[in-house]
Amino acid sequence: MSKVRKIIDEAKESKNPELDLVDKGISSFDEIPSLLTMLNLTRITLTHNRISVVTPALANLTNLEILNLFNNQVEELPTSLSSMPKLRILNLGMNKLSALPRGFGAFPVLEVLDLTYNNLNESSLPGNFFMIETLRALYLGDNDFERIPPEIGHLKNLQILVLRDNDLVELPKEIGELVRLRELHIQGNRLSVLPPELGNLDLTSNKSVIRMENNPWVAPIADQLQVGLSHVIDYLRSETYKFVYGRHISANAPAPARLTERTKKSSKPKP
Repeated sequence: MSKVRKIIDEAKESKNPELDLVDKGISSFDEIPSLLTMLNLTRITLTHNRISVVTPALANLTNLEILNLFNNQVEELPTSLSSMPKLRILNLGMNKLSALPRGFGAFPVLEVLDLTYNNLNESSLPGNFFMIETLRALYLGDNDFERIPPEIGHLKNLQILVLRDNDLVELPKEIGELVRLRELHIQGNRLSVLPPELGNLDLTSNKSVIRMENNPWVAPIADQLQVGLSHVIDYLRSETYKFVYGRHISANAPAPARLTERTKKSSKPKP
């Protein structure tokens, strides 16, 4: 820990607003108390450590714009985090989160939220999660979602939505309201149909990305996918597809089984 203290002391002395503490064996904020007095900090990188609890006092760093806690052992977050007035980028990927705190959607200026590779599902999200209107990129890949709440339609500024490698059996039609969306990753789920409203989005231009492989698509979508992604989007806009979709929904068929039991979290047991 003396190395860590030295890094913090040097940053304090030089008034450096960016602090890098990558792979330093830190397991608790109690080991780095002086960090919480550095009110000038705008970026903290604490990736590849062993932190399990994020201290509520972190919210006192009111100038913080970027907080990176990727690859720790975080199991819970303080409610105070969402009150941070300047926080724009929050990376909590590859942790052990199975729930988010009440009021988590209150971030005033958050633009990028990465929750990849946790243990989250639709019941993990607080009621106001989709009220982060400033959000431009939301990464929820490698979690346990079966459904995405319709409130996702409130994220009007969203440009990137990553839902890959979950257990999704359907997407809400409200995704079609995300008019700024340019990147959609839904590969590796249990999806067999898509809402026709997805055809409202511009996902076929040169600057757009849509990934949808490794899903048990109904035959008409699978056939179009073999020809190309733009053909899928065109098909979603057709009257023919609206009929196919309506028939599929009214049949109320059971959700497709998991293709394989995913072992993605074998190294990281659920809390």
